[in-house]
Amino acid sequence: MIKNSIITIAALGLLSVTASAEFNEAGCTGCHGKNFEKKAMGKSKVVKDMTADEITKALTGYKDGSYGGPLKTMMKAQADKMSADDIKNFAAKHGKK
Repeated sequence: MIKNSIITIAALGLLSVTASAEFNEAGCTGCHGKNFEKKAMGKSKVVKDMTADEITKALTGYKDGSYGGPLKTMMKAQADKMSADDIKNFAAKHGKK
């Protein structure tokens, strides 16, 4: 009984940490550059030159599979890690004003 209770409490603790974790941009900057100034793999658009709407459309499309070019598979894996709020906040932060 006590063992099951401890396991349940530990599992709930892990779920709450996972749910509250913020998206980490390190996976983005590895290919797109520290200031999002690079074409990833020499093929993508330069993120810093995109508007917030363009970034939102691209990331949402990568996530649902409706958008993408030669890096579609790689970007889908990255976008899948992002919530709708993460995408909105990322676009607002990095989109061209």
